[in-house]
Amino acid sequence: MSFFVYILQSEKDGSFYKGFTGDPLVRLTQHNLGQTLTTRIKMPWRLVYVESFLEKRDALIREKKLKKYSVVKLMYLISHKQNIVHLFLQR
Repeated sequence: MSFFVYILQSEKDGSFYKGFTGDPLVRLTQHNLGQTLTTRIKMPWRLVYVESFLEKRDALIREKKLKKYSVVKLMYLISHKQNIVHLFLQR
């Protein structure tokens, strides 16, 4: 099983949300249905970044680091080649 760290961007105000999941598209749907209290007020969200990990622990460590990133660092990361979001948006 793979584990994923993802970044969402609010279409309402451009802010970012960083999280961890087993399925980024399911998680995006949950955010956009208002099932997550912390993101409900900034819907709709779009998936802008995905990174894959084999170990859950590694994904959780990465998520924790991303939560400390500045907007500039997040924008760089989103445009970086390690971003595999395109694999999910093609489904």
